[in-house]
Amino acid sequence: MQEPVDSPAGHPPIVVGAESERHAPANAPVLPVLAALSVAHLLNDTMQSLIPAIYPMLKDALQLDFRHVGLITLVNQLTASLLQPFVGLYTDRRPQPYSLALGMGFTLIGLVLLALASNLSLVLVAVGFVGIGSSVFHPEASRVAHLSSGGQHGFAQSIFQVGGNAGSSLGPLLAAAIVVTRGQSSVLWFSLLALLGIVVLTGVGRWYRDSLARRARSSLNSEPPAPLVSPVPRRQVILSLGVLITLVFSKYFYLASISSYYTFYLIEKFGLSIKSAQLHLFLFLFAIAAGTFLGGPIGDRVGRKAVIWASILGVAPFSLALPYANLFWAGVLSVVIGVILASAFSAILVYAQELIPGKVGLMAGLFFGLAFGMGGIGSAVLGALADRHGIGFIFHVCSYLPLIGLLTAFLPNLESHAQRAKNAACAPR
Repeated sequence: MQEPVDSPAGHPPIVVGAESERHAPANAPVLPVLAALSVAHLLNDTMQSLIPAIYPMLKDALQLDFRHVGLITLVNQLTASLLQPFVGLYTDRRPQPYSLALGMGFTLIGLVLLALASNLSLVLVAVGFVGIGSSVFHPEASRVAHLSSGGQHGFAQSIFQVGGNAGSSLGPLLAAAIVVTRGQSSVLWFSLLALLGIVVLTGVGRWYRDSLARRARSSLNSEPPAPLVSPVPRRQVILSLGVLITLVFSKYFYLASISSYYTFYLIEKFGLSIKSAQLHLFLFLFAIAAGTFLGGPIGDRVGRKAVIWASILGVAPFSLALPYANLFWAGVLSVVIGVILASAFSAILVYAQELIPGKVGLMAGLFFGLAFGMGGIGSAVLGALADRHGIGFIFHVCSYLPLIGLLTAFLPNLESHAQRAKNAACAPR
């Protein structure tokens, strides 16, 4: 499964997969790099989450309906999803240390266009650029997090992703404080975040380049690494990937109902102002950030499958209760749902990377892409349903989605399979 790949210009080829996943000192993650990635993810997702946060303002200013709102989300999420597996596959073979900063440059272009957009077409172009920026950023950033994890893959992914989810929660808050009061043109101020992100990611790119160069030099003086293989048979790998993709569908289709339409739901059902509704959305997204941080380290300790069980199926009682709750309990339930449900993604991503070793970028691109794509498709479908049946209807329908978590029963326990394979290899012949 492992192949020689091109290293940065001027260095010999390196072997991606076997060597890159046999991390240098176990239990010694490179915390400055992980912190920088987390900050960059925070900046990226703050800008990304700005888009749904200003939907009510765009809807009024450009005289849009819910179908148009869903279309904006669809364009943004599909451009942020379709390219990701291809970016991940390419960078698994040919690492691109400075592609991280390049991705942030696309986001910068999108924000400038969004600040100036005077019609739906220009808004779609703008959110498309922001989506392309995320599509370039996520797979390679996840590879760098994996490379700098010191073997603590769940912990590293959680640190990386908690920045993104914190940014997702900050977007609506900053939109309420800046854009709603100062108007659409004030989106231009957020371009400063993109410039800061370019600076941070240029530094990460230097570390990544130097790390790849060190590995290239060390590979010249060592035996070729043994190829990594999946701990389970090919047929079970395919079945497990199908289950994981279905779980991502249930998680992000449900999240689309809240992240895109929760403000409208609160405004319609409880008569809240736009600012008050965005504060409730901030609480939900902040809860997602907290849940993301917990999921990875817990998965490192108790296993990925246990976390997936608890995080997706465990949220079902609360999601089923949400449509019937008053304003106070809706706020409480949304926080509980955010914490529990968010812990799943780190576990799902690392599980997939352990299921198919040596394809870190591809798995990151596939599952980040699925996350964005399912959110975009979900938002478009739910927008059409909301126009036809009302906002309350989609919250009732989506409350059943976490029950799909029962499919987790079909996932193999990778830790036990890996241990049996290790014992068999060490047994005397």
